[in-house]
Amino acid sequence: MSQSNACGAVQPDLDDAVSAYLDNKCEENLRRIFVAANVLVHHYGNLYSGCRLSEDIIQAGYEGLMKAVQRFDPGRDVSFVTFASHYIMGEMKHHLRQEASFDRPRWVADLQSHIYQVIEVLSQKNGEPPTLDEIAEEVNIRKEGVAQALQAGWVSFDDLDMKQVRHLYYESFQLPIEDKIVLRQAMDRLSELQRRVIYLIFYRDLTQQQVADKIGIGQRRVSRLMHRGLKSMAKYLA
Repeated sequence: MSQSNACGAVQPDLDDAVSAYLDNKCEENLRRIFVAANVLVHHYGNLYSGCRLSEDIIQAGYEGLMKAVQRFDPGRDVSFVTFASHYIMGEMKHHLRQEASFDRPRWVADLQSHIYQVIEVLSQKNGEPPTLDEIAEEVNIRKEGVAQALQAGWVSFDDLDMKQVRHLYYESFQLPIEDKIVLRQAMDRLSELQRRVIYLIFYRDLTQQQVADKIGIGQRRVSRLMHRGLKSMAKYLA
C-alpha cells in the first residue's frame, strides 16, 4: 500500500476511535486513538523532518493529536483527521523552530515557510496529508530538494545537498548556492511591488499583461517596475 493510500485509510479508523472516546473517555479508547493515528503522525513527521524522522518530532505530533482530541467538536462539519492535522502540524513546526540550532540562508528559510504553507493548504484541501510528490509539484522544485530544504536549521547547512533544490519543470536551470544567496539579497533591496513583479515574471513565467491583471495595475507600470527592479539588482550584483 502506498503512503498516500495508507493515510487515506486512516480516516475511518481514527474517526471511529475518536467517536468511541467521546462516548466513553476510558484509557482503552484513548489507546485506540493513538494506534489509529500512528500512520498520520509519522507521515507528517517525515514531511516536516525531510525524512530524517526523530522521536522528538513524533512526540510533538502526538502532543498536537492530544490537543485536537481535547478541542474537537463532533457537531462541526469536519472530519477529525482534517481537524487534528492542523494541531499535529502546528506542534511539529513549533518543535522544529525551538530545536533549530544551525543558521540558514534567508532564501532557505523562506523556502521552508513556503513548503510549510503548501503542506497546510493541501492537507485542508484534500482532507489528508499530501505526499512529497504533491508538495514538490505545488512548490515547483524536485522532491529531493523539498526534503533537503526541510532539514535546514536542525542539520548543518554544510551537510545538506542544496544542489537538489532545482526547478521541477526547468531542469537545465542551475545556479550555485552562493549565487542564490546573493541574488536573494539583491531581491531584498527592492520594493515589495518590484519583488512581486520580478517574481511573477521570472519565477512563475507570467507575461507582463498577466502580471498586470493579477496585481491590478497597468501593463506599462509592470514594465517600469520590472526594469527599475532589474536595474537596481544589477547595480547590487555588479
